[in-house]
Amino acid sequence: MARDRFTLDFDPDCGDTALTDARHDIVIGRWQGLRELLRATGPDWLSRGHRVRLLAQACASSSTAESWLAAEPHSADALVLRAATETARAFNLAIAAGRGVPIDEQRIDTAVLACLQAADAYLDDPTPWISLISVARLYPSGVRRQELARWWDELHRRDPYSVEGHLQILHYYSSRWHGTHGLMYDFARDAAGVAPPGCALPVLVQYARVEEYRYALDAAQGRRSAVGLAEHWSNDGAVSDVRRTWQRWFAGRSQGAVAPGELRDLNYLTHAACYAGLTDIAGSLLRVQGTLATRTPWSYTGDPEKQILKWRKELRL
Repeated sequence: MARDRFTLDFDPDCGDTALTDARHDIVIGRWQGLRELLRATGPDWLSRGHRVRLLAQACASSSTAESWLAAEPHSADALVLRAATETARAFNLAIAAGRGVPIDEQRIDTAVLACLQAADAYLDDPTPWISLISVARLYPSGVRRQELARWWDELHRRDPYSVEGHLQILHYYSSRWHGTHGLMYDFARDAAGVAPPGCALPVLVQYARVEEYRYALDAAQGRRSAVGLAEHWSNDGAVSDVRRTWQRWFAGRSQGAVAPGELRDLNYLTHAACYAGLTDIAGSLLRVQGTLATRTPWSYTGDPEKQILKWRKELRL
């Protein structure tokens, strides 16, 4: 009976209640809650990156970030949020334009300049560099290799094990943007190889597998039964990758729930373990995950809620 009452929560804030409270302020055009949240977060880069990214998505369709900056033009936190907001707006325009349709490069330039200004205002913060690397892939031809390398060095010096930062480079190197599957996987595996025990970086390999799947799905015009996709998640390489990520990340971490900023990473590994047929690992991960879940990557293989509940039922959780 307990399983019948199980309800999934796709909380967009991943259980971060302080973030949820601050996001409510955006709805009414109040910026003071955002200031207090980021001030309280301090140099906890995982939480700060998670909060800035989601606040920016909410601010993208409002003038809240600009109102804060107008009231406190020298606030480093306001500048960092404005940079992330401009990045989110650029991506929203790109999504609206459609895949392969370039947007006005001046719009991208605006986001880049905002990121550089934020980086100058808060010298220790890796977050503006993450935004900068993210928006760089919107340029039709990318950016010069030396420039990307310099930005990456700045980010890596501030937060060498940032999953979000590594993920933005991974996207840049993917076949969907400015690289190849091989380049993307090489980067993911190199990063995983130097991650300390308990660090989530090894999950980059699962992000890469999802990227490859999305690319193949586009080529197959959405037919998941296309040749090459049937064993995408369960071939020997995929299974080995899941085991390695599990051992490097979870075998080396202390017990307890993952942080809100790691919930999406956990879902990527849980999804991979389920589809790889690794029931022992999948069961353990679903228990850690509990009721909280993210829609990606489940949405790429079907209805997120139905899939998670199906796996829970099959594993008798």
